[in-house]
Amino acid sequence: MSTEEVRNQIMWNRLISVLEEQALTLVRTAFSTSVREAGDLSAGVFDRRGRMIAQAVTGTPGHVNTMAAAVPHFIDDIGPERIYPGDVYLTNDPWKGTGHLHDITVCTPVFVGETLIGFFASTAHVVDVGGRGYGPDGTEIYEEGIRIPIMKWAERGELNHDLVNILRNNVREQDQVLGDIHGLAASNETGRRRLLDMLQEFSLPDIDDLAEFIFERTSAATMAALTPVKKGVYRNQMTVDGYEEPVDLVVELTVTDEGMHADFTGTSPLSNFGINVPIVYAQAYFTYGMLVALAPELPNNYASLRPFTVSAPDGVILNAQEPDPVSVRHVLGHFVTDLCLGAIAQALPDIVPAEGAGALWNFQASARAADPTDLLPPVEMLMFNSGGTGARPTLDGLTATAFPSGVMTMSAEATEQVGPIIIWRKEIRENSGGAGEFRGGLGQIIEVGPTDGYQFEFSAMFDRVENPARGRFGGEDGAAGKVYLDDGSPFSAKGKQIVPADRRLVLELPGGGGFGDPADRDPAAHANDEAQGYVS
Repeated sequence: MSTEEVRNQIMWNRLISVLEEQALTLVRTAFSTSVREAGDLSAGVFDRRGRMIAQAVTGTPGHVNTMAAAVPHFIDDIGPERIYPGDVYLTNDPWKGTGHLHDITVCTPVFVGETLIGFFASTAHVVDVGGRGYGPDGTEIYEEGIRIPIMKWAERGELNHDLVNILRNNVREQDQVLGDIHGLAASNETGRRRLLDMLQEFSLPDIDDLAEFIFERTSAATMAALTPVKKGVYRNQMTVDGYEEPVDLVVELTVTDEGMHADFTGTSPLSNFGINVPIVYAQAYFTYGMLVALAPELPNNYASLRPFTVSAPDGVILNAQEPDPVSVRHVLGHFVTDLCLGAIAQALPDIVPAEGAGALWNFQASARAADPTDLLPPVEMLMFNSGGTGARPTLDGLTATAFPSGVMTMSAEATEQVGPIIIWRKEIRENSGGAGEFRGGLGQIIEVGPTDGYQFEFSAMFDRVENPARGRFGGEDGAAGKVYLDDGSPFSAKGKQIVPADRRLVLELPGGGGFGDPADRDPAAHANDEAQGYVS
Protein backbone atom coordinates (compact mmCIF):
# COMPACT_ATOMS: atom_id res chain seq x y z
CA MET A 1 0.00 0.00 0.00
CA SER A 2 1.43 3.37 -1.04
CA THR A 3 1.92 6.32 1.27
CA GLU A 4 -0.97 8.12 -0.45
CA GLU A 5 -3.26 5.12 0.08
CA VAL A 6 -2.34 4.94 3.74
CA ARG A 7 -3.06 8.67 4.09
CA ASN A 8 -6.45 8.26 2.39
CA GLN A 9 -7.33 5.33 4.66
CA ILE A 10 -6.46 7.42 7.73
CA MET A 11 -8.67 10.25 6.47
CA TRP A 12 -11.47 7.78 5.76
CA ASN A 13 -11.31 6.52 9.33
CA ARG A 14 -11.27 10.10 10.56
CA LEU A 15 -14.36 10.83 8.48
CA ILE A 16 -16.20 7.93 10.14
CA SER A 17 -15.37 9.41 13.56
CA VAL A 18 -16.78 12.75 12.39
CA LEU A 19 -20.02 10.99 11.45
CA GLU A 20 -20.23 9.16 14.75
CA GLU A 21 -19.95 12.50 16.55
CA GLN A 22 -22.68 13.83 14.24
CA ALA A 23 -24.97 10.91 15.16
CA LEU A 24 -24.21 11.13 18.87
CA THR A 25 -25.06 14.83 18.83
CA LEU A 26 -28.50 13.87 17.53
CA VAL A 27 -28.94 11.18 20.19
CA ARG A 28 -27.92 13.57 22.96
CA THR A 29 -30.16 16.41 21.82
CA ALA A 30 -33.20 14.32 20.84
CA PHE A 31 -36.51 14.84 22.59
CA SER A 32 -38.20 11.65 21.31
CA THR A 33 -37.48 8.32 23.00
CA SER A 34 -37.41 6.61 19.59
CA VAL A 35 -34.27 8.59 18.77
CA ARG A 36 -32.73 8.93 22.21
CA GLU A 37 -33.27 5.35 23.38
CA ALA A 38 -33.75 3.28 20.21
CA GLY A 39 -31.37 4.90 17.73
CA ASP A 40 -34.10 5.30 15.09
CA LEU A 41 -32.01 7.70 13.00
CA SER A 42 -29.33 8.07 10.37
CA ALA A 43 -26.42 10.40 9.68
CA GLY A 44 -24.18 10.72 6.65
CA VAL A 45 -21.86 12.89 4.58
CA PHE A 46 -22.27 13.49 0.84
CA ASP A 47 -20.19 14.97 -1.95
CA ARG A 48 -21.27 18.09 -3.84
CA ARG A 49 -23.26 15.91 -6.29
CA GLY A 50 -25.27 14.34 -3.46
CA ARG A 51 -23.51 10.95 -3.44
CA MET A 52 -23.21 9.42 0.02
CA ILE A 53 -19.54 9.08 0.95
CA ALA A 54 -19.99 7.51 4.36
CA GLN A 55 -22.56 6.94 7.10
CA ALA A 56 -22.47 6.75 10.87
CA VAL A 57 -22.58 3.27 12.38
CA THR A 58 -25.56 4.38 14.44
CA GLY A 59 -28.70 4.18 12.31
CA THR A 60 -31.24 1.96 10.55
CA PRO A 61 -31.18 0.67 6.95
CA GLY A 62 -34.57 2.24 6.27
CA HIS A 63 -33.22 5.64 7.21
CA VAL A 64 -29.67 5.41 5.88
CA ASN A 65 -30.41 3.86 2.50
CA THR A 66 -33.36 6.13 1.75
CA MET A 67 -31.41 9.18 2.93
CA ALA A 68 -28.73 8.18 0.41
CA ALA A 69 -31.33 8.72 -2.33
CA ALA A 70 -32.78 11.87 -0.74
CA VAL A 71 -29.90 14.35 -0.95
CA PRO A 72 -30.02 14.67 -4.77
CA HIS A 73 -33.68 15.67 -4.37
CA PHE A 74 -32.63 18.47 -2.02
CA ILE A 75 -30.10 19.74 -4.58
CA ASP A 76 -32.64 19.62 -7.42
CA ASP A 77 -35.55 21.17 -5.52
CA ILE A 78 -33.63 23.96 -3.80
CA GLY A 79 -31.62 24.65 -6.95
CA PRO A 80 -27.80 24.93 -7.03
CA GLU A 81 -28.08 28.71 -7.43
CA ARG A 82 -30.04 29.00 -4.13
CA ILE A 83 -27.69 26.95 -1.95
CA TYR A 84 -25.89 29.33 0.44
CA PRO A 85 -23.55 29.05 3.44
CA GLY A 86 -25.63 28.88 6.62
CA ASP A 87 -28.56 27.13 4.93
CA VAL A 88 -30.45 24.18 6.41
CA TYR A 89 -33.09 22.23 4.45
CA LEU A 90 -35.70 19.71 5.53
CA THR A 91 -38.52 17.49 4.29
CA ASN A 92 -40.70 14.58 5.32
CA ASP A 93 -42.02 13.93 1.80
CA PRO A 94 -42.36 10.10 1.61
CA TRP A 95 -41.15 9.97 -2.00
CA LYS A 96 -38.18 12.29 -1.53
CA GLY A 97 -37.29 11.17 1.98
CA THR A 98 -37.69 7.91 3.84
CA GLY A 99 -41.10 6.62 2.79
CA HIS A 100 -43.50 8.12 5.36
CA LEU A 101 -44.32 11.44 7.03
CA HIS A 102 -43.04 10.58 10.50
CA ASP A 103 -39.39 10.81 9.45
CA ILE A 104 -37.83 14.26 9.15
CA THR A 105 -34.72 14.48 6.97
CA VAL A 106 -32.50 17.54 7.39
CA CYS A 107 -29.75 18.46 4.93
CA THR A 108 -26.99 21.05 5.45
CA PRO A 109 -24.54 22.25 2.78
CA VAL A 110 -20.85 22.57 3.58
CA PHE A 111 -18.80 25.42 2.14
CA VAL A 112 -15.10 26.25 2.17
CA GLY A 113 -15.20 29.98 1.72
CA GLU A 114 -17.77 30.47 -1.04
CA THR A 115 -17.21 27.02 -2.60
CA LEU A 116 -19.74 24.24 -1.99
CA ILE A 117 -17.88 21.02 -1.20
CA GLY A 118 -20.59 18.67 0.09
CA PHE A 119 -23.52 18.06 2.44
CA PHE A 120 -24.37 16.51 5.76
CA ALA A 121 -27.76 14.88 6.21
CA SER A 122 -29.57 13.24 9.10
CA THR A 123 -32.95 11.65 9.67
CA ALA A 124 -35.03 10.88 12.73
CA HIS A 125 -38.48 9.53 13.49
CA VAL A 126 -40.62 12.15 15.28
CA VAL A 127 -43.43 11.24 17.64
CA ASP A 128 -46.18 13.16 15.83
CA VAL A 129 -46.88 14.88 12.51
CA GLY A 130 -50.56 15.68 13.12
CA GLY A 131 -53.31 14.08 11.06
CA ARG A 132 -54.68 10.77 12.30
CA GLY A 133 -51.51 10.04 14.22
CA TYR A 134 -49.05 7.22 13.64
CA GLY A 135 -51.09 4.25 12.47
CA PRO A 136 -52.40 2.44 9.37
CA ASP A 137 -55.96 3.80 9.28
CA GLY A 138 -55.52 6.65 6.79
CA THR A 139 -56.77 6.10 3.25
CA GLU A 140 -54.63 8.76 1.57
CA ILE A 141 -51.47 10.67 2.43
CA TYR A 142 -53.41 13.85 3.28
CA GLU A 143 -54.97 12.18 6.32
CA GLU A 144 -51.66 10.99 7.73
CA GLY A 145 -50.25 14.34 8.82
CA ILE A 146 -48.55 17.48 7.63
CA ARG A 147 -46.40 16.96 4.53
CA ILE A 148 -43.39 19.27 4.32
CA PRO A 149 -41.99 19.72 0.82
CA ILE A 150 -38.27 20.31 0.55
CA MET A 151 -37.90 23.73 2.17
CA LYS A 152 -35.36 25.93 3.91
CA TRP A 153 -35.42 25.54 7.67
CA ALA A 154 -32.80 28.29 7.70
CA GLU A 155 -31.34 30.55 5.02
CA ARG A 156 -27.90 32.10 5.48
CA GLY A 157 -28.16 31.34 9.21
CA GLU A 158 -31.64 32.88 9.69
CA LEU A 159 -34.31 30.51 11.01
CA ASN A 160 -37.52 30.28 8.94
CA HIS A 161 -39.96 31.37 11.66
CA ASP A 162 -42.95 31.02 9.33
CA LEU A 163 -42.20 27.32 8.83
CA VAL A 164 -41.66 26.87 12.56
CA ASN A 165 -45.06 28.46 13.20
CA ILE A 166 -46.78 26.23 10.63
CA LEU A 167 -45.29 23.10 12.19
CA ARG A 168 -46.09 24.24 15.74
CA ASN A 169 -49.75 24.61 14.81
CA ASN A 170 -50.06 21.25 13.05
CA VAL A 171 -48.65 18.76 15.55
CA ARG A 172 -49.78 17.60 18.97
CA GLU A 173 -46.33 17.31 20.57
CA GLN A 174 -44.92 20.71 19.60
CA ASP A 175 -41.89 20.77 21.87
CA GLN A 176 -40.82 17.22 21.01
CA VAL A 177 -41.19 17.65 17.25
CA LEU A 178 -39.55 21.07 16.99
CA GLY A 179 -36.87 20.02 19.47
CA ASP A 180 -36.00 17.01 17.34
CA ILE A 181 -35.74 19.14 14.19
CA HIS A 182 -33.37 21.50 15.98
CA GLY A 183 -31.44 18.41 17.10
CA LEU A 184 -31.15 17.21 13.50
CA ALA A 185 -29.86 20.60 12.41
CA ALA A 186 -27.42 20.65 15.33
CA SER A 187 -26.09 17.22 14.42
CA ASN A 188 -25.41 18.35 10.84
CA GLU A 189 -23.70 21.47 12.15
CA THR A 190 -21.46 19.32 14.34
CA GLY A 191 -20.51 17.28 11.30
CA ARG A 192 -19.88 20.41 9.22
CA ARG A 193 -17.55 21.95 11.79
CA ARG A 194 -15.61 18.74 12.39
CA LEU A 195 -15.20 18.18 8.64
CA LEU A 196 -13.78 21.68 8.18
CA ASP A 197 -11.37 21.00 11.05
CA MET A 198 -10.32 17.79 9.32
CA LEU A 199 -9.75 19.51 5.98
CA GLN A 200 -7.59 22.13 7.66
CA GLU A 201 -5.60 19.49 9.53
CA PHE A 202 -4.86 17.52 6.34
CA SER A 203 -4.43 20.64 4.16
CA LEU A 204 -7.25 19.63 1.82
CA PRO A 205 -9.30 22.07 -0.29
CA ASP A 206 -12.30 19.73 -0.49
CA ILE A 207 -13.35 16.07 -0.16
CA ASP A 208 -13.49 15.17 -3.86
CA ASP A 209 -10.31 13.07 -3.99
CA LEU A 210 -11.15 11.30 -0.74
CA ALA A 211 -14.66 10.50 -2.03
CA GLU A 212 -13.26 9.01 -5.24
CA PHE A 213 -10.82 6.89 -3.22
CA ILE A 214 -13.68 5.60 -1.05
CA PHE A 215 -15.95 4.91 -4.02
CA GLU A 216 -13.21 3.13 -5.97
CA ARG A 217 -12.26 0.83 -3.09
CA THR A 218 -15.84 0.15 -2.09
CA SER A 219 -16.97 -0.61 -5.63
CA ALA A 220 -14.22 -3.17 -6.14
CA ALA A 221 -14.96 -4.84 -2.79
CA THR A 222 -18.71 -4.93 -3.47
CA MET A 223 -18.34 -6.58 -6.88
CA ALA A 224 -15.90 -9.10 -5.40
CA ALA A 225 -18.46 -9.94 -2.70
CA LEU A 226 -21.08 -10.69 -5.36
CA THR A 227 -18.99 -13.33 -7.11
CA PRO A 228 -20.06 -16.31 -4.89
CA VAL A 229 -23.64 -15.96 -6.11
CA LYS A 230 -24.16 -17.93 -9.30
CA LYS A 231 -25.48 -15.76 -12.12
CA GLY A 232 -29.13 -16.40 -12.85
CA VAL A 233 -32.70 -15.74 -11.77
CA TYR A 234 -34.01 -16.58 -8.28
CA ARG A 235 -37.60 -16.34 -7.08
CA ASN A 236 -39.42 -16.27 -3.77
CA GLN A 237 -42.90 -15.59 -2.45
CA MET A 238 -44.07 -14.72 1.07
CA THR A 239 -47.57 -14.26 2.47
CA VAL A 240 -48.05 -11.83 5.35
CA ASP A 241 -51.13 -10.62 7.21
CA GLY A 242 -51.81 -7.26 5.53
CA TYR A 243 -54.65 -5.11 6.85
CA GLU A 244 -58.04 -6.56 5.92
CA GLU A 245 -56.69 -9.40 3.77
CA PRO A 246 -53.40 -11.26 3.33
CA VAL A 247 -50.67 -9.77 1.18
CA ASP A 248 -48.47 -11.77 -1.19
CA LEU A 249 -44.94 -10.43 -1.61
CA VAL A 250 -43.19 -11.76 -4.71
CA VAL A 251 -39.66 -11.17 -5.97
CA GLU A 252 -37.69 -12.23 -9.04
CA LEU A 253 -34.03 -11.58 -8.32
CA THR A 254 -31.66 -11.44 -11.27
CA VAL A 255 -27.92 -11.74 -10.65
CA THR A 256 -25.55 -10.53 -13.39
CA ASP A 257 -21.94 -9.40 -13.67
CA GLU A 258 -23.15 -5.83 -13.01
CA GLY A 259 -25.06 -6.52 -9.78
CA MET A 260 -28.47 -7.65 -8.55
CA HIS A 261 -31.92 -6.52 -9.63
CA ALA A 262 -35.10 -7.26 -7.66
CA ASP A 263 -38.40 -7.10 -9.52
CA PHE A 264 -41.58 -7.25 -7.44
CA THR A 265 -44.01 -8.14 -10.24
CA GLY A 266 -46.71 -10.45 -8.88
CA THR A 267 -46.88 -8.72 -5.50
CA SER A 268 -50.39 -7.93 -4.20
CA PRO A 269 -52.05 -4.69 -5.27
CA LEU A 270 -52.11 -1.55 -3.17
CA SER A 271 -54.05 -1.53 0.08
CA ASN A 272 -56.73 1.01 0.91
CA PHE A 273 -54.85 1.64 4.15
CA GLY A 274 -51.44 2.98 5.18
CA ILE A 275 -49.38 -0.22 4.86
CA ASN A 276 -48.25 0.65 1.32
CA VAL A 277 -44.51 0.99 0.65
CA PRO A 278 -42.78 3.57 -1.58
CA ILE A 279 -40.29 1.67 -3.71
CA VAL A 280 -37.33 3.64 -2.31
CA TYR A 281 -38.03 1.98 1.07
CA ALA A 282 -38.34 -1.47 -0.50
CA GLN A 283 -35.02 -0.88 -2.23
CA ALA A 284 -33.43 0.11 1.08
CA TYR A 285 -34.27 -3.23 2.69
CA PHE A 286 -33.45 -5.29 -0.41
CA THR A 287 -30.01 -3.70 -0.59
CA TYR A 288 -29.44 -4.13 3.13
CA GLY A 289 -30.33 -7.83 2.99
CA MET A 290 -27.93 -8.51 0.16
CA LEU A 291 -25.06 -6.59 1.76
CA VAL A 292 -25.37 -8.25 5.18
CA ALA A 293 -25.52 -11.67 3.53
CA LEU A 294 -22.59 -11.15 1.19
CA ALA A 295 -20.38 -8.49 2.73
CA PRO A 296 -21.37 -7.48 6.27
CA GLU A 297 -18.05 -5.69 6.84
CA LEU A 298 -18.33 -3.48 3.75
CA PRO A 299 -18.84 0.27 4.25
CA ASN A 300 -22.24 1.60 3.24
CA ASN A 301 -22.02 4.36 0.64
CA TYR A 302 -22.93 5.34 -2.90
CA ALA A 303 -20.62 2.72 -4.42
CA SER A 304 -21.85 -0.23 -2.33
CA LEU A 305 -25.52 0.68 -2.93
CA ARG A 306 -25.19 1.28 -6.69
CA PRO A 307 -25.16 -2.40 -7.88
CA PHE A 308 -28.55 -3.11 -6.28
CA THR A 309 -31.59 -1.97 -8.24
CA VAL A 310 -35.34 -2.59 -8.03
CA SER A 311 -38.47 -2.33 -10.14
CA ALA A 312 -42.18 -2.94 -9.67
CA PRO A 313 -45.30 -2.33 -11.74
CA ASP A 314 -47.57 0.55 -10.85
CA GLY A 315 -50.33 -0.43 -8.50
CA VAL A 316 -48.52 -2.98 -6.34
CA ILE A 317 -48.12 -2.59 -2.59
CA LEU A 318 -44.30 -2.25 -2.81
CA ASN A 319 -44.55 0.66 -5.24
CA ALA A 320 -46.85 3.20 -3.59
CA GLN A 321 -47.41 6.44 -5.48
CA GLU A 322 -48.69 9.82 -4.34
CA PRO A 323 -51.28 10.12 -2.72
CA ASP A 324 -51.34 6.50 -1.48
CA PRO A 325 -51.35 6.12 2.33
CA VAL A 326 -47.94 4.95 3.60
CA SER A 327 -47.85 5.77 7.33
CA VAL A 328 -46.72 2.32 8.54
CA ARG A 329 -44.75 1.36 5.44
CA HIS A 330 -42.26 -0.41 7.73
CA VAL A 331 -44.72 -3.25 8.43
CA LEU A 332 -44.39 -4.65 4.90
CA GLY A 333 -41.11 -2.97 4.04
CA HIS A 334 -39.22 -4.89 6.74
CA PHE A 335 -40.31 -8.18 5.14
CA VAL A 336 -38.49 -7.30 1.91
CA THR A 337 -35.18 -8.40 3.46
CA ASP A 338 -36.37 -11.94 4.26
CA LEU A 339 -38.25 -12.06 0.95
CA CYS A 340 -35.08 -11.37 -1.04
CA LEU A 341 -32.82 -13.48 1.17
CA GLY A 342 -35.22 -16.37 0.61
CA ALA A 343 -34.79 -15.95 -3.13
CA ILE A 344 -31.03 -16.60 -2.95
CA ALA A 345 -31.19 -19.22 -0.17
CA GLN A 346 -30.56 -22.05 -2.61
CA ALA A 347 -27.48 -20.28 -3.95
CA LEU A 348 -26.19 -19.45 -0.45
CA PRO A 349 -27.45 -22.28 1.81
CA ASP A 350 -24.64 -21.76 4.31
CA ILE A 351 -25.35 -18.05 4.75
CA VAL A 352 -29.08 -17.26 4.52
CA PRO A 353 -31.06 -17.70 7.77
CA ALA A 354 -34.65 -18.82 8.18
CA GLU A 355 -37.37 -16.17 8.21
CA GLY A 356 -37.73 -14.06 11.33
CA ALA A 357 -40.44 -11.96 12.92
CA GLY A 358 -39.42 -9.22 10.47
CA ALA A 359 -41.53 -6.13 11.09
CA LEU A 360 -41.15 -4.25 14.35
CA TRP A 361 -44.12 -4.40 16.70
CA ASN A 362 -44.36 -0.64 17.20
CA PHE A 363 -47.16 0.82 19.17
CA GLN A 364 -48.36 4.39 19.29
CA ALA A 365 -50.49 5.17 22.33
CA SER A 366 -52.39 8.44 22.48
CA ALA A 367 -53.13 8.83 26.18
CA ARG A 368 -56.43 10.65 26.81
CA ALA A 369 -58.51 11.24 29.94
CA ALA A 370 -60.81 8.28 30.61
CA ASP A 371 -63.33 10.74 32.08
CA PRO A 372 -63.88 13.58 29.58
CA THR A 373 -64.50 15.99 32.47
CA ASP A 374 -60.94 15.49 33.76
CA LEU A 375 -58.60 18.15 32.44
CA LEU A 376 -55.70 15.79 31.83
CA PRO A 377 -53.21 16.83 29.13
CA PRO A 378 -53.01 14.52 26.08
CA VAL A 379 -49.75 12.61 25.68
CA GLU A 380 -48.30 10.79 22.65
CA MET A 381 -46.12 7.75 23.36
CA LEU A 382 -44.21 5.45 21.03
CA MET A 383 -42.45 2.19 21.81
CA PHE A 384 -40.57 -0.26 19.58
CA ASN A 385 -40.58 -4.00 20.26
CA SER A 386 -39.08 -6.94 18.40
CA GLY A 387 -39.78 -10.63 17.95
CA GLY A 388 -37.22 -13.34 17.26
CA THR A 389 -34.93 -13.60 14.25
CA GLY A 390 -34.67 -16.70 12.09
CA ALA A 391 -32.20 -19.43 12.98
CA ARG A 392 -28.90 -19.25 11.12
CA PRO A 393 -27.17 -22.10 9.27
CA THR A 394 -24.83 -22.70 12.22
CA LEU A 395 -26.41 -20.78 15.11
CA ASP A 396 -29.75 -20.30 16.85
CA GLY A 397 -31.76 -17.19 16.04
CA LEU A 398 -31.53 -14.08 18.19
CA THR A 399 -34.21 -13.49 20.80
CA ALA A 400 -36.29 -10.29 20.80
CA THR A 401 -33.92 -8.64 18.30
CA ALA A 402 -34.85 -6.14 15.60
CA PHE A 403 -33.84 -7.57 12.24
CA PRO A 404 -33.72 -6.07 9.70
CA SER A 405 -34.54 -2.66 11.21
CA GLY A 406 -31.65 -2.68 13.67
CA VAL A 407 -33.27 -0.36 16.22
CA MET A 408 -32.94 -0.91 19.93
CA THR A 409 -35.96 -1.41 22.17
CA MET A 410 -36.79 1.45 24.52
CA SER A 411 -36.40 0.36 28.12
CA ALA A 412 -39.48 0.04 30.30
CA GLU A 413 -38.15 2.79 32.56
CA ALA A 414 -37.60 5.25 29.69
CA THR A 415 -41.05 4.56 28.28
CA GLU A 416 -42.82 4.99 31.62
CA GLN A 417 -40.95 8.23 32.21
CA VAL A 418 -42.54 10.01 29.22
CA GLY A 419 -46.21 9.34 29.89
CA PRO A 420 -49.02 7.68 31.89
CA ILE A 421 -48.08 4.09 31.06
CA ILE A 422 -47.08 1.06 33.11
CA ILE A 423 -45.27 -1.89 31.59
CA TRP A 424 -46.46 -4.70 33.85
CA ARG A 425 -44.62 -7.52 32.15
CA LYS A 426 -41.76 -7.90 29.65
CA GLU A 427 -40.41 -11.44 29.33
CA ILE A 428 -39.16 -14.00 26.85
CA ARG A 429 -42.00 -15.94 25.21
CA GLU A 430 -41.56 -19.65 25.83
CA ASN A 431 -41.83 -22.06 22.85
CA SER A 432 -42.01 -19.23 20.29
CA GLY A 433 -38.83 -20.10 18.35
CA GLY A 434 -39.25 -22.62 15.55
CA ALA A 435 -37.64 -26.01 16.24
CA GLY A 436 -34.70 -27.11 14.12
CA GLU A 437 -31.12 -28.24 14.24
CA PHE A 438 -30.77 -24.58 15.13
CA ARG A 439 -33.70 -23.01 16.96
CA GLY A 440 -35.43 -19.81 15.86
CA GLY A 441 -35.07 -16.74 18.04
CA LEU A 442 -37.75 -16.26 20.70
CA GLY A 443 -40.34 -13.53 20.82
CA GLN A 444 -41.36 -11.74 23.98
CA ILE A 445 -44.51 -11.07 26.00
CA ILE A 446 -45.27 -7.47 26.89
CA GLU A 447 -48.19 -6.34 29.05
CA VAL A 448 -48.92 -2.61 29.16
CA GLY A 449 -51.68 -0.40 30.45
CA PRO A 450 -52.63 3.22 31.14
CA THR A 451 -52.46 4.83 34.56
CA ASP A 452 -53.35 8.06 36.37
CA GLY A 453 -56.91 8.33 35.02
CA TYR A 454 -55.98 7.84 31.35
CA GLN A 455 -57.09 5.46 28.66
CA PHE A 456 -55.23 4.67 25.44
CA GLU A 457 -56.27 5.36 21.90
CA PHE A 458 -53.96 2.66 20.64
CA SER A 459 -52.75 2.36 17.03
CA ALA A 460 -51.95 -1.28 16.34
CA MET A 461 -49.55 -2.07 13.49
CA PHE A 462 -48.63 -5.73 14.02
CA ASP A 463 -48.02 -8.57 11.58
CA ARG A 464 -47.21 -12.30 11.63
CA VAL A 465 -50.36 -12.93 13.66
CA GLU A 466 -51.84 -15.07 10.90
CA ASN A 467 -48.67 -15.94 8.96
CA PRO A 468 -45.70 -16.99 11.11
CA ALA A 469 -42.05 -16.94 10.10
CA ARG A 470 -41.20 -19.99 8.00
CA GLY A 471 -38.41 -22.40 8.85
CA ARG A 472 -35.73 -23.34 6.32
CA PHE A 473 -34.31 -26.69 5.19
CA GLY A 474 -36.54 -28.74 7.49
CA GLY A 475 -36.78 -26.25 10.34
CA GLU A 476 -40.22 -25.59 11.80
CA ASP A 477 -42.10 -22.31 11.67
CA GLY A 478 -41.85 -19.84 14.51
CA ALA A 479 -44.90 -19.12 16.66
CA ALA A 480 -47.39 -16.59 15.34
CA GLY A 481 -48.02 -13.42 17.34
CA LYS A 482 -51.05 -12.73 19.51
CA VAL A 483 -52.74 -9.50 20.63
CA TYR A 484 -55.49 -9.32 23.28
CA LEU A 485 -56.65 -7.53 26.42
CA ASP A 486 -55.86 -9.03 29.81
CA ASP A 487 -59.48 -10.12 30.29
CA GLY A 488 -59.25 -12.19 27.11
CA SER A 489 -61.03 -9.70 24.86
CA PRO A 490 -59.73 -9.89 21.27
CA PHE A 491 -57.77 -6.93 19.93
CA SER A 492 -57.16 -6.33 16.24
CA ALA A 493 -53.59 -6.44 14.96
CA LYS A 494 -54.17 -3.33 12.80
CA GLY A 495 -55.87 -0.01 13.41
CA LYS A 496 -56.88 2.37 16.19
CA GLN A 497 -58.69 0.89 19.21
CA ILE A 498 -59.29 1.76 22.86
CA VAL A 499 -57.45 0.26 25.82
CA PRO A 500 -59.72 1.25 28.74
CA ALA A 501 -58.34 2.68 31.96
CA ASP A 502 -58.95 -0.57 33.86
CA ARG A 503 -57.50 -2.93 31.24
CA ARG A 504 -54.06 -3.99 30.02
CA LEU A 505 -52.93 -4.86 26.52
CA VAL A 506 -51.00 -8.12 26.10
CA LEU A 507 -48.62 -8.54 23.15
CA GLU A 508 -47.16 -11.96 22.39
CA LEU A 509 -44.52 -11.26 19.76
CA PRO A 510 -43.74 -13.83 17.07
CA GLY A 511 -40.67 -16.06 17.00
CA GLY A 512 -38.25 -16.86 14.21
CA GLY A 513 -38.24 -19.98 12.07
CA GLY A 514 -35.93 -22.91 12.75
CA PHE A 515 -33.11 -24.09 10.48
CA GLY A 516 -32.52 -27.76 9.64
CA ASP A 517 -34.12 -30.96 10.89
CA PRO A 518 -35.06 -30.76 14.61
CA ALA A 519 -33.90 -34.38 15.00
CA ASP A 520 -30.36 -33.19 14.35
CA ARG A 521 -30.29 -30.71 17.25
CA ASP A 522 -27.47 -31.19 19.71
CA PRO A 523 -29.00 -32.83 22.84
CA ALA A 524 -26.96 -30.50 25.04
CA ALA A 525 -28.44 -27.47 23.26
CA HIS A 526 -31.95 -28.85 23.75
CA ALA A 527 -31.26 -29.51 27.44
CA ASN A 528 -30.05 -25.93 27.82
CA ASP A 529 -33.25 -24.66 26.13
CA GLU A 530 -35.29 -26.52 28.75
CA ALA A 531 -33.10 -25.32 31.62
CA GLN A 532 -33.39 -21.69 30.48
CA GLY A 533 -37.15 -21.91 29.99
CA TYR A 534 -36.94 -21.36 26.24
CA VAL A 535 -38.96 -24.52 25.59
CA SER A 536 -41.25 -26.47 27.90
